[in-house]
This record gives sequence, C-alpha cells and structure tokens, in this order.
Amino acid sequence: MSDTLDLTHYVTAEGEKSHMELVLEGVACAGCIRKIENGLIKVPGIIDARLNFTSKRLAVEWLDRDIEPAAVIREIERLGYVAHPFVPEHRAEQARRPDLELLKCLAVAAFAAMNIMLLSVSVWSGADMGPDVRDLFHWLSALIALPAVAYAGQPFFASALRALRARSVNMDVPISVGVLLALAMSVVETANHGEHAYFDSAVMLLLFLLCGRYLDQLMRRKTQAVAGNLAALKAETAHRFEGESELVTVPAAALKPGDRLLVRPGDRVPADGVVLSGRSELDESLVTGETARKAVAAGATIYAGSMNFSGALSMRVTSNGTGTLLDEIERLLEKAASARSRYLQLADRAARLYAPVVHATAALTLVGWLAAGASLHDSIITAIAVLIITCPCAIALAVPAVQVVAAGTLFRSGVMLNRGDAVERLAEIDTVVFDKTGTLTLPEPRLENAGNLDTDLVAAAARLALSSHHPLGQALAREAPNQLPYEGAVEEHGLGVRATIEGEEARLGSSKFCGIAASRVSPLQPGASSIAFSHGDRSAVFVIRQKLRPGASGVIDGFKRLGLKLIILSGDQAGAVAPVANALGVRAWLAGLTPVEKIAKLDALKAQGRRVLMVGDGLNDAPALAAAHVSLSPITAAALTQAQADAVFLGERLEPVLKAVAIARRARHLMQQNLWLAAAYNLIAVPIAVAGLVTPLIAAAAMSGSSLIVTLNALRAARGYGRATPQ
Repeated sequence: MSDTLDLTHYVTAEGEKSHMELVLEGVACAGCIRKIENGLIKVPGIIDARLNFTSKRLAVEWLDRDIEPAAVIREIERLGYVAHPFVPEHRAEQARRPDLELLKCLAVAAFAAMNIMLLSVSVWSGADMGPDVRDLFHWLSALIALPAVAYAGQPFFASALRALRARSVNMDVPISVGVLLALAMSVVETANHGEHAYFDSAVMLLLFLLCGRYLDQLMRRKTQAVAGNLAALKAETAHRFEGESELVTVPAAALKPGDRLLVRPGDRVPADGVVLSGRSELDESLVTGETARKAVAAGATIYAGSMNFSGALSMRVTSNGTGTLLDEIERLLEKAASARSRYLQLADRAARLYAPVVHATAALTLVGWLAAGASLHDSIITAIAVLIITCPCAIALAVPAVQVVAAGTLFRSGVMLNRGDAVERLAEIDTVVFDKTGTLTLPEPRLENAGNLDTDLVAAAARLALSSHHPLGQALAREAPNQLPYEGAVEEHGLGVRATIEGEEARLGSSKFCGIAASRVSPLQPGASSIAFSHGDRSAVFVIRQKLRPGASGVIDGFKRLGLKLIILSGDQAGAVAPVANALGVRAWLAGLTPVEKIAKLDALKAQGRRVLMVGDGLNDAPALAAAHVSLSPITAAALTQAQADAVFLGERLEPVLKAVAIARRARHLMQQNLWLAAAYNLIAVPIAVAGLVTPLIAAAAMSGSSLIVTLNALRAARGYGRATPQ
C-alpha cells in the first residue's frame, strides 16, 4: 500500500518536522500499544508516536531529512499491523469495519455451536447408537467446527501471532493454542474411532469470548463516535466584513487572524477573537464552565463555540482552526485518552505469568514421558491432557464474567458503563475530584424560597416567566404548573416581562421595573440571584440559586468514611464555588480553572501516586475526565463529556457515584478471587495430569468445572453494592 498511495496529502509539515495520523487495524490490547510505540520510536528520525486505543488512531512525528512517510507505514507493517491514512470524512466507515468483522465471526461461531451441540447432546445422552453412528456424528461435528473455527477464531489467532512475533504473550496465545489443540486431538480421536471429541468445547469457548469482545468494541465505537464530534460546537459559516460596509458569508474554516466579523444574536462565535463594538451576553458554559451568561463589550475576549444571545457584536479574529480554545480541548482529549488507554487489566497481567508457565509445563510433560520410555502417542496424549486441563477458560472468564455481572448491577444502581475496564479502575481510587456546576449542583438554577411564598403567586410568576429569555426568568419558569404562557406578554429588553392577568398588569424582572422598593429586597447570600414580581397590590422577590444535587452531603460523607481525599476543581468563579465547598465540608477547592489547569492539577496528583476519580459535566471537564485514572459524568452532561467519561450516572441524585465505587470494589475483589480459584485449580489438576492419571475426557470435564465455579462466583457481584470498605 505504501508504494502505491501518495501520502503527501495526509502529511502536515512544520519546519523540519512532519506529522501524520494513521488508522491501524489489528490493535487488540495494551500490549499492542507498547509494541507499536516502542517499535516506531527506535526508528532513526521518528520523534514521537502515540496510539489512541479507543479510536485506533496513531499520531507520528518525524524529521524530514531522516525518513519518508512511506517508511513509517512500512515499519508499522513490519510490526504486524495494517495502517491507513486517517481521513476525517471516512471516520464512521473506518470505525464500523472492525465491528462488522467481529459480528461476522460471532454469527459463524453461534451457528456452528448450535449445530454441533445438537450432535453432541445425542452422543452424551447415551442413546442406543453404534460406533459407526457415533463416528458419523463426530465427523459431522468436525465438518462444521473446522471451517467455523478457522473463520471465527481469526481475531484471537491474529492477535496471538502478533504477540509471538513480538516475543511476548497475551491472553489470546493460550486461548488459540488450547482451541487448536482441542480441535487437533478431536480429529485424531475421531479418525481412530475414539469415544470422545471436543469440537463443541472449542467452538463454545470462541462464542463466549467473541460475545465479550464484540460488546467491548461496541462501547468503544459509541464513545469514539460522540467524542469525535466537536463540530456541533463550531460555527460552519461566518459573516465577514469586506472593506468598510460589505458583508459576505464565508466558511468558518477560511477565517484568518485579523478578519473582522459580525456575530448576530443566536449565532455561535466562529473563532477566538476580541470584541470591537457592540454589547451582548454570551453563554460560555460549554467552553469555560462558567454558568452565568457573560456580559461582553468592546475589548472583551471571546471564544469559538460560545453562543451569542442578546446583541450583535463586531469582532476581530485572533485565532482560528488549530489555535482556538476548542481545538486545544480536542488536543488535550487525544493526549489524555491515549495515556489512559495504557491501563493494563488484571486479565492481561495474569496472562503474562500464566501462558509461559502452562506451555512450559506441557512441553516438559512431553519430554519427561518420552524420556521415561513412553510411546510418542501416549506422551502426546498426556501433554495434550495437560494443555486441556489448564486451558485458560477459567482464567479467561475470571475477569469478563465479573465485569458483565457488575455492569448489570451498576445499571440497576443508575450507572451505565462506557468502558469495560472502568470497574477495575474505579476500585483502585484513593482521591475523588469533583467539578461544581452541574455535578455537585444541579445543572440548572432553581427557585430557593418557594416554601416562604404564596403558591398562587409563584404559579403566576412562573407562567409569566415562560415569556422571558433571561436565565433567571427561565429558572423560575420551571416552577410553572403548565407550559402555556400568558397571551400578550411583552419582554422589554434589559428590564423584564409584563402582561395583563385578570385585568391587572403583572411584571417580572428587576425590583425597579416591578415597582418594589430596594429596602424590601433582602441581602443575598453568595452565589444567589433575585428576580422580582408584582401583580396589582401583590408582590414577591424570588431567590434563584444553583441547588446542591440531592444526596450530595451524604455522598461526600460516604467518601470521607472510606478515607478518600476530596477536591473540587471548577471553572466557575470563587464566589460561586466557596459556598458549595463550605456546605459540603470539602476543604480543598480551586476556582476559575481552565482545561489545561485542571489537567495540570490531576497530573500533580498522579505524580504524588494518587489514583483519581474525576466527576464532571462541562465540555471544559472533558480533557480532565480523559486524563483521570477513572471518570464519571451525569446524564445531563455535554455529549462530548459523556463520551470521555468511563461511566455515566442517571437522575438528579449523586448517590450512584458512591454506589459505583462500592460495587467496583466488590467486583474487583471477586475478580481477584476468581484468578486465585483458577490458580488453585491448576495447582491441583496439573500434577495429576502430568502424572498421566487424567484422560482427555476427564481433563475436559475438569476444565468445564473450573469455568463453572468461576462463573458462579462472579454472580455474587449481583448481590447489591453492600459495604464499600477501603482496600
């Protein structure tokens, strides 16, 4: 491919350096990441190589004088992977391709397993059949199993080959060896008219493992599809001044620093820049995390992706494309997600120790029996019995089985996983970092003093607020018993809303607009705002404040009992963060942080050896969520933020976050139990098999029994979250 494809269109040059993004096929585990990155870095001229496991995208940087783009792809191919230039327009197609291949393999394995089991049940049942009929059933099973395994086992066989070529092992190596040897021995036994064959075991193992891999791939693609869509926050076009008075519409991508633009009410700001003239209010909550609308005038700095509300603005572009705050967030996301994908799961760590020991034991068994004078046939049968009895079914199921059960328990507790290994990482945390707005508090401000006011007055004011575009009016409108605004309501810009209700004028807005004396407005606590209402001789002042999420205090207390360190990192103003921190008893907090500063704080915690759970909801939290050891976001979070989080919790209450940690700790304990059970089984079974006291049939039965024990133990993760004790 590298010899025929012109790669110059996909290379970005910067001085003496060049950069290219590639999409890789065949990346299956954390070991692949290390192999590819380390292999490329050793090539003279390559400066940096970073692989994102979720998106399968590889970013490579090199010196032009030392290496050509085609040489980079050839090196990747030498490492055993297929590389394609990354084309954003083809992102969806490139992401779906591995899913379709896995789905085809899964379908073939399921079809084969069902048909082979029909034949095997007839043999197991002890039906009155002669040797000829039994042999026929075995040959029919072989006819189905051999091509099915050859096709459906490709994801495991290819991964195992790559690992062996890299002189390493992963879980796919013992799985592949066990499946192939079980098939080989079954063919030999069938050819020799043996009573037992193991085609069903081999195909069923593939079926279960393909189910787990396909579900994991689906989660990754869903995350990748949402995470890559920053376009929703970017304006596609911009209104640019040509000369002094002519206004033309141009693509936002064509803007350059120095261009003068007009941003109309209702438009998104197309690029970072400075306001030249005009006054307006901007919603920057998705970009900076600031909840209140920002009043801007000449001289103010504004960011691409912000929504303009009330007035037209003239602005000068300072940066566009790769220089905007949105682009910085995207780059931070890629870097943080790549670092997080290096997490090595329990199963991978176990495989590194397990596979070499098992294979060495089988080889020594073969050599030992030959040295003891046994025939080649008997020695091979004994060695195969060792491999079958130690087939990594139990160890392969030890972690995934618990993950599946724990995921169901988490879902019932209001937590949906985005990544399969999130359970393990949740169990390891010792620090919890919260964003404030939309996380510790509800995403939208609420009426605070409704209990002290007349119900009818609140209902009338809330219904009038339905005609208001002001944030405080919209907050009050949520209290309206129905969503039907008053007829004839008029909004006066900068003042409020008025309408005639039952023959009398009603007003909602500032105290002056409503004719309420300033002395009647009580001093507000930090973080609170007020909006006045008058109707005839009745009036009221409503206090609007962002409320704490229900159960927030209990969750904070629960984390304290677990001995976890608690920190609040917010992009909001200090005056809004301090009351929340004081109310919850969180002493460590910082306000006014940018995405870069949040990541810097997380990196500092990581340098101290801390494993951080980050809980946030804003777009500015997305890089921090990706950089944390593990992360959660509420279902009300921005789509990009949900995609970067390892899990999403439902509802307004914060309790699911505490439950998630408790369930994860129990699940990880069960994973470790399962691995020890698998190890104990091997310690007992292997010596017996090495001694030649186990036939392949008994070995297969023992292997199935160990898998059953591991699966039954995994079901204990469904008993609820119980007590979350520190570990």
